[in-house]
Amino acid sequence: MKEKEFINTIKTVLNSSYIGDDCAYLEKLGVVITQDNLVEDVHFSRDFITPYQLGWKSAMVNISDICASGAEPLYLTVGLSLPQDINNDFVKEFYIGMKDASSGVEIVGGDITGANKIFISVAAIGRTFGRKISSRKNAKVGQKIIVAGVHGSSSAGLRLLMNGQKEPEKFIQAHLMPSAQVEFSKKIAENIKEDYAMMDTSDGLADALSQIAEASGVNLEIDFSKIPFDEDLKLFEDYENLIMFGGEDYGLVATVGDDIAKDFTVIGEVKNGSGITIIYQDGMRKSFTKTDIENRIFNHF
Repeated sequence: MKEKEFINTIKTVLNSSYIGDDCAYLEKLGVVITQDNLVEDVHFSRDFITPYQLGWKSAMVNISDICASGAEPLYLTVGLSLPQDINNDFVKEFYIGMKDASSGVEIVGGDITGANKIFISVAAIGRTFGRKISSRKNAKVGQKIIVAGVHGSSSAGLRLLMNGQKEPEKFIQAHLMPSAQVEFSKKIAENIKEDYAMMDTSDGLADALSQIAEASGVNLEIDFSKIPFDEDLKLFEDYENLIMFGGEDYGLVATVGDDIAKDFTVIGEVKNGSGITIIYQDGMRKSFTKTDIENRIFNHF
């Protein structure tokens, strides 16, 4: 998978301890920082999304990364590159969408320029004061695996859009206007004492689990029946795959001790070994390596 190959190359060249999680934790400054790009016809199509929805999603995907670190989202900067056919109404609606999504988070600057297609680059900054910051390398054997949000709805929405369908509309909304798990993140980060791993599920629940397992050198064992999802997903024959491998739900998954886990939805436990293991309703167990997961998720290239 080229994306992860490129990231590994960058890590090797820079030899930076900050690269590895979705947010860089700048402990000396007391902040975390992240940046995401959205590219027209790669991450979105103007055929399916309004300027308002695009602004909303552009803000929310970055706020979600800050939440995954355990920090408090505070500031956004926006780089916006636009083709000639974009007018002022588009820009106005885009920024209204960003502003509405960014409740409590301030947009403080950025840049705007021309381009052949729409290119959006958003940086987000979060405050770490009074919170314990996560890392995907912190999962420990015996910790429980907890989740926030439902899974599979966004990928179902994308499929409906691609097929020219409009119902169930709630799945389309889940894809176009996701919500970051702000309160889940806050409750964990302000109360947990031990090291913990946490990631958002922007590239799919299975990918987040796999990334944590790989970085921590453990196996994550999941009880599929415990994963929250909308029952109407069963309208799709392959709904189990949508839940595990469909992306852009922007839920959170974390590994925590029993004292924290008791207040959340527990879907599994951290075990000795590697990769992830899923136990399905019929008792069947499936094991997935890092390569297995990467071959099944969305490829940006």
